[in-house]
Amino acid sequence: MMQSFLQATLPADAQQATLVGRVWIEGQGAVLVRVAGDDVIDLSRLAPTCSALLDLPDAAAAVRAHRGERIASVVEVIANSNADARVEDSPWLLAPCDLQAIKASGVTFVASMLERVIEEQARGNPALAEAVRKEVVAVIGDDLSKVRPGSEEAARLKQVLLAKNLWSQYLEVGIGPDAEIFTKSQPLSAVGTGAEIGIHPNSAWNNPEPEIVLAVNSRGETVGATLGNDVNLRDFEGRSALLLGKAKDNNASCAIGPFIRLFDAHFGIEDVRAADLGLKVLGPEGFEMTGSSSLKMISRDPLELVEHAIGPNHQYPDGLVLFLGTMFAPTQDRFAPGQGFTHAVGDIVAISTPRLGTLANRVNTSDRIAPWRYGALALMRDLARRGLL
Repeated sequence: MMQSFLQATLPADAQQATLVGRVWIEGQGAVLVRVAGDDVIDLSRLAPTCSALLDLPDAAAAVRAHRGERIASVVEVIANSNADARVEDSPWLLAPCDLQAIKASGVTFVASMLERVIEEQARGNPALAEAVRKEVVAVIGDDLSKVRPGSEEAARLKQVLLAKNLWSQYLEVGIGPDAEIFTKSQPLSAVGTGAEIGIHPNSAWNNPEPEIVLAVNSRGETVGATLGNDVNLRDFEGRSALLLGKAKDNNASCAIGPFIRLFDAHFGIEDVRAADLGLKVLGPEGFEMTGSSSLKMISRDPLELVEHAIGPNHQYPDGLVLFLGTMFAPTQDRFAPGQGFTHAVGDIVAISTPRLGTLANRVNTSDRIAPWRYGALALMRDLARRGLL
């Protein structure tokens, strides 16, 4: 099953896309690359890191003009990215970002905002979620899409909900003046397509979160986009917002890829705004779930979210990647009526959109996935050994 999803890795219009990524090459470490037709080309002499590449004045033009060494065919690299059938001495895809901060926007869609309120009211107990869902929807409805965050209308709605003891921290960031921006994971810790993704072994209620991820350079310029899976533990976060770090940042709990598509004449922010993401989960017991998330339904514009993340009050000298949030919040029963969805070990999760391709991963528990060892110091040592610093 994984191999069939990997065959859809590239965007539908890959031949005109400017795609950059990173591959692991035994003996060299993480290597910055581009897709050029049927080949994977080394970009190391143009920029040693993805962070440095995105800081170039016109990264897309520089990438297209660069003539680097061929590493392998695209087909070979993608096929070898399957963690279940990997040949260790052949290249495979990593997450395309490296030194950038990995940030995420929360509660940016109405559907997921309501589910966050339900998580909070249910105190992380999936058995209570359905009853709470009916109560919340009865009071606030299931369509807040016309309420502009930070507006007078939003302020009036807040007063109504406070009077009914239903105001929530999630509604505060969903329709209040300040967006939620949090740290999803650490630089260099994200996994790429074909890799295992991790859920905490103590979690009994969790889900994938299919999202578009913006690539932002150190100047705050949005220069590209990719796909991400913001793996979420609904029980941990539902018990307490102070458990957000434990709910979001565990070993292999962040997947990004397959490539960053740089903005150019063929693809830009308007394509991001119009994107529809598809999600498919295939379980080892035959379970199947599909879903979608449309950026057209986002409450705050993607570039507004970037402004909340980087600017006069917060700088990122290595740039950042920013998850834009999701409207997908699965409620489909899996193991018992009224229990909703949760992952099982062995699930395959595929997130796709035609202009960015497919990000596919297999679920395992974080303690059973190889620990994260390759940090900034290891990368710098490899770059120095290759004469790139």
